Amino acid sequence: MDHRNNKNSHNSLYQSIRAMPKVELHRHLEGTLRLETLAEIAHEHKIELPGYDTETIRPLVQITDDDQAHSQAYLSKFAVLRGFYQSREIIERVAYEAVADAASENTIYFEMRFTPLALTKVRDFRMDDAADWVIDMVEQASREYGIDVRLIMSMNRHESVEIGQAIMEIAVDRQDRGVVGLDLAGNEADFPGVDFEPIFRKARESGLGMTIHAGEWAGPESIRLAIDVLGASRLGHGVRIIEDPDLLQETRERGIVYEVCPTSNIQSGVYGSYEQHPLKAMYQAGLLTTINTDNTSVSALNLTDELVRTVEQIGLSIDDVKQNILHAARAAFLTPGERECLIGRLTAEFAPDTHISPQ
Repeated sequence: MDHRNNKNSHNSLYQSIRAMPKVELHRHLEGTLRLETLAEIAHEHKIELPGYDTETIRPLVQITDDDQAHSQAYLSKFAVLRGFYQSREIIERVAYEAVADAASENTIYFEMRFTPLALTKVRDFRMDDAADWVIDMVEQASREYGIDVRLIMSMNRHESVEIGQAIMEIAVDRQDRGVVGLDLAGNEADFPGVDFEPIFRKARESGLGMTIHAGEWAGPESIRLAIDVLGASRLGHGVRIIEDPDLLQETRERGIVYEVCPTSNIQSGVYGSYEQHPLKAMYQAGLLTTINTDNTSVSALNLTDELVRTVEQIGLSIDDVKQNILHAARAAFLTPGERECLIGRLTAEFAPDTHISPQ
């Protein structure tokens, strides 16, 4: 994948972090497409665009210096990206390539979320068919690249509860094929999501993990709803917890996990800079933070880039980064035995240079 912002890709910090075994819990398939692949698809299917080369497509699907740091600018990229899902073969290809890209930087465990409805709108595919195409390709790519990949199915708050119900049922029926969680995404400020409570209750009862987008574009009240009403054990972003010290302490005591995506938060206008981002304060307050990319192609980065930025611009140490990776392993939607195996592998590779937290 072309990462335009990899200015320091050859320095020692970058190389050290790239070689480090990594875990990612929060990345959307729909925001993780290679520019080169998009150019090929656009040309082959004559998608209505100003041109078919990567530099023409880039500003349409990726945040650039010309974009305002605002949620509308960030979300506008997905409006274009959704037009590329023109065939089963394309959906299979982008799923395969997403796993290959994660494996290429030594991500050893990867939970990728995808929104079945987003993959089906252009050609009116069935959501269960699209889900199966993704699952099949992820299974193939994970075998070929030696990476453990699990899937989270996502629904959007602004879409109907009936669509959410259908996605939940697809996810529940495919737990034996690597589907481990359910996600509610979208604008929590305008669409809190309380109407989805029965769906998430049924999903929990069926054994799926719960991760809810909250505390990003709405304040701590959205976190309260996510954990108390929807039953989330993990929060997508959750960074605005810093505005409510009492709730922060409560979520620390309850072991709620935070899937933090710093660059995404800055590009969408939640915070003005890396220096203002609360990841370090959250981590130092004892929260179970993890570090993730959100959308690699939209943000023009990979997980190594994001971890490097947390060191160079947010102020975490390499040891802190390793602890965040261990937090992610402990929060993985795996069986206890699988989780302990993952933690053991990371602990062995990090030791003796890292102080291993007993959490």
